[in-house]
Amino acid sequence: MRPTRRPADVASAKDRQRSGNPAVRGGVQPPRDRASRPGRPAPAAPPREFVPGLLPADGAPYPLALRNAETVWWRSALGALFGLSLYLLLVILVSQLVVYLGWIVTHPVDYATYSAQAIAYQRPIGLLASNVGIATLIPISLALVLVIHHARTHWLFSVQPGIRWRYLLVCLGVSAVVFVGIQAVMEQLASSGRVAPQPGFVLFAAVVLISSPIQAAAEEIFFRGYLMQALGSANSRPWFGVVASALVFALMHGTQNLALFVNRLAFGLLAGLLVWLVGGLEAGIAAHVLNNIVAFGWAGLTTSIATLRAVQSLTWAQSGLQILAFVVCAALTLLVARLMKLRTRVDLSAPGVTSRA
Repeated sequence: MRPTRRPADVASAKDRQRSGNPAVRGGVQPPRDRASRPGRPAPAAPPREFVPGLLPADGAPYPLALRNAETVWWRSALGALFGLSLYLLLVILVSQLVVYLGWIVTHPVDYATYSAQAIAYQRPIGLLASNVGIATLIPISLALVLVIHHARTHWLFSVQPGIRWRYLLVCLGVSAVVFVGIQAVMEQLASSGRVAPQPGFVLFAAVVLISSPIQAAAEEIFFRGYLMQALGSANSRPWFGVVASALVFALMHGTQNLALFVNRLAFGLLAGLLVWLVGGLEAGIAAHVLNNIVAFGWAGLTTSIATLRAVQSLTWAQSGLQILAFVVCAALTLLVARLMKLRTRVDLSAPGVTSRA
């Protein structure tokens, strides 16, 4: 009897064993596309499809930019709790690691003394370690957006989506004028404007200028960015995200008297409201960066950065002046946003939005 002819779509046992294609190893070769034969052009790739569930609702304000078809309240709450837990853990671990590495390199005193001095900001390495630890909030926030909410990280920065760099630069200039001016007024009222730089001021200043902007941006990205969006999207109320994130922000600053707590709460509320109104983090980042640079810089020029680090109280007059600075800065940067005609809500029909979503 003549053997039955082998079908063309069934490979031999030897061929199947050698093949790296699972379909071929299973005994069936995938059919060939006629268009892929020589002389025939390959078909055009189908247009990229976007999953509507991973996009915010059209017209959503910034605090609801993480709310999509997959949003459930417990997932947002879990993301917020997980983020805060990582923050408390990583800030301590990373800060201690930076201090330890500084001690290994220099060995000026025993480690216990060196660590205590660093934590008190008596050494520049302590300020650097703290800022580097807080900077871990940036990757934490980005990871939570991707893993917990299945959204793209662009929406964390603005409703454009992404960072609006021109607006950020203008806000930095506005904030510099406001906070330098308010600091000058406060020093005149306190009659303590004598300039006498602390020992090692140059190194402290370098740490402030290099790492404080990253630290301030990280806090804004987490508290006014991820935390506000997660909590706001959990119950579809933008104001809830603003208020809750501001309260957590103030409480996370540790021991403080009522005037200092109100000061930090006011900053969080104003920054959150501003982010809501302008549709992005840029103005809040600028205000936070300049507030920190001016405060640390002036402390290093007059008393010491360690003295500022130890502050746990403000008078109501000092708190009120700083809150006034926040209000003026917020009003001016809001005016700039209106003049620049920035987008303040999600617009999925805008050019380039879905291609970056």
